[in-house]
Amino acid sequence: MVKIENEDAQYTIFSKLRSTLYKKASELVGKYDVDVGITLFSPTEKPYSFFHPTIDVVVGRFFSPNTQPSESNCIAIANSRNKVKKLKVELDELDIIERGLSNPTSGTKETDMKKMWESVMKFNEDEVNELKLWLNSFDFDLKNYLSQLENDASSSTQAPPENVD
Repeated sequence: MVKIENEDAQYTIFSKLRSTLYKKASELVGKYDVDVGITLFSPTEKPYSFFHPTIDVVVGRFFSPNTQPSESNCIAIANSRNKVKKLKVELDELDIIERGLSNPTSGTKETDMKKMWESVMKFNEDEVNELKLWLNSFDFDLKNYLSQLENDASSSTQAPPENVD
């Protein structure tokens, strides 16, 4: 292994690896119903963590592996596991929508759009609001990215300053 010297590359790779690690931990939780705890530090020493079902349960199990969780922890564990299962179902539904948009199987855009909207129409009010927030955030990020590209393009096409000496 070789240390990556470029700071931008460090941040990019850290973000990708963190995302992959969290995804794998989530898959373990979903598939095997296990307790997982992860703590990471970014290249700028910012801490990131992933704990399931809760930090108290994971740390408690780490220090006392044979001790049973308290009644309040059992309730927190059950709630956390139910929330993960619900979010997994929602994520799977969004994955289906995304796959339908990016890899149309029916051959017509009209049919693909109809299927996508049929899926969206099944959302409850909270899910619609969550999707709206995500779309607004995506729109904001996309506009910022486009603006940055435009700024970079205009600055690279400008003539160098004239020598006033």
